[in-house]
Amino acid sequence: QVQLVERGGGLVQAGGSLTLSCAASGSVDSINAMGWYRQGPGDQRELVAAINRGGRTNYAASVKGRFTISSDNAKSTVYLRMNNLKPEDTAVYYCAADEYWNLDPMDYDDMDYWGKGTLVSVSS
Repeated sequence: QVQLVERGGGLVQAGGSLTLSCAASGSVDSINAMGWYRQGPGDQRELVAAINRGGRTNYAASVKGRFTISSDNAKSTVYLRMNNLKPEDTAVYYCAADEYWNLDPMDYDDMDYWGKGTLVSVSS
């Protein structure tokens, strides 16, 4: 089993920046990729960014050039640096991890592990 704990959400003005972190614990050696999903009010959960152990990344088109995902494998932690935030980025951000993830979007039920989420609110 793997536990994921997110930190770093909050309220920020449009154009501002935030950094989220997700620390994994437990059987972390089984994980090959981690990433971030988000779910805004009335929206479906969507993939934001993902990274695998080799450092390969995947981003949603809506965040490319503004968000950067990175990882510290020694700390089993993944980060999401969010720049130039927009009101439409407002959502609960969930950390996700999987043993066989190819970094493409996955259904909720197919993902091995989820964090509880952290709220990011962007005011205009």
